[in-house]
Amino acid sequence: MSRTGVVRQLVGLPATELAARVRSGELSAVEVVRAHLAHIDAVEARIGAYRVLRHDAALAEAAEVDARPDRARLPLAGVPVAVKDNVAVAGETATDGTAAAPAVVAPADHPVVARLRAAGAVVVGITRVPELCVFAATDGPGTVTRNPWDTALSPAGSSGGSAAAVASGGVPLAHGNDGMGSLRLPAAACGLVTLKPGTGWCRRVSAPTPGRAWPRTAPWPPRWPTWRWRTRCSPTAWSPSPSTTTEPRW
Repeated sequence: MSRTGVVRQLVGLPATELAARVRSGELSAVEVVRAHLAHIDAVEARIGAYRVLRHDAALAEAAEVDARPDRARLPLAGVPVAVKDNVAVAGETATDGTAAAPAVVAPADHPVVARLRAAGAVVVGITRVPELCVFAATDGPGTVTRNPWDTALSPAGSSGGSAAAVASGGVPLAHGNDGMGSLRLPAAACGLVTLKPGTGWCRRVSAPTPGRAWPRTAPWPPRWPTWRWRTRCSPTAWSPSPSTTTEPRW
């Protein structure tokens, strides 16, 4: 099968199915991640969901998942995920959406990212946020993130980059967090379902911008228009919504 055919077969599948097929050995994590990266490359110029795409690093992480002796037990085996640009991803910088943020490379993962990786997920990129994550539209330094359903519209914010990443099919799950609607607004704008956990589910750590406290971080799973669903996740993922009957414009 051609590479395009593989991408079309895998992109749009729910995280649960992708993980099950990787656990069983039907698919490799590398195949899943490579297909989603190819799709992201095809749509990202129009959507602008990511500040950082981790092509080589993500494929290396996927190979590590394939080699894990516990692969058959991983709940998110080989599932591509995206992480909002206000939590630490080891080896990357977190900017909180501002050019004034110090370019400090994170020495370790935020607990949410660590949990995702422990479950077998692969971080393919870091998603865009509005400045300081305080606005309801994701217009960051140098880029306007657009809604995959209609690029004249916003995916809202502040987790708009993660919502756009899921709604455009690039990942079935993405991370976001919420202090004043930052999960809920993008979910509504992009036809997704999000989960906002209560206080205490995830340990608070220092925020990248001095003086800022972390909002509640949680996972989002996908939306379900016809047979497709995707997910945006704060600490873990988005969930399907059966109310939509048309496909996003990707």
